[in-house]
Amino acid sequence: MARFFKYFLFSLFAIHFSILISSCQEGREAGDLLGQWRLSSNNNLHIAFSGSVAAFRNNSGVPVYGNFQHVGDSLFIQCYSEMGEKTDTIIVEESFGFKPFNNIRVKIAALDNDQLVITKGSHTWSFHKY
Repeated sequence: MARFFKYFLFSLFAIHFSILISSCQEGREAGDLLGQWRLSSNNNLHIAFSGSVAAFRNNSGVPVYGNFQHVGDSLFIQCYSEMGEKTDTIIVEESFGFKPFNNIRVKIAALDNDQLVITKGSHTWSFHKY
């Protein structure tokens, strides 16, 4: 009986430890969006997803951050500007075409290991993972 109890406790500890480790993995909330994506029509524009944070950047290398949620086929992004600079809004709204800056809502038309296609109305953005 003591032997059984010892194995039972060890198994319980191993299961608890594996659940704890898997819940702490970085990027877990991003799911299939996790990684860096390049806009197919413009090699200068990139978006990255990790955890619940999205980062927009152009070749200037200065990223604009936002929090995102992926719910079903919808993607909700709330961007923010630490310094309140107009260039942050320009990168997101004019370079990428995602509007409004602080309340982006788009539909994910396709998502797999290599391709992300986002639509909003008649606009379509196609990204490739790199």
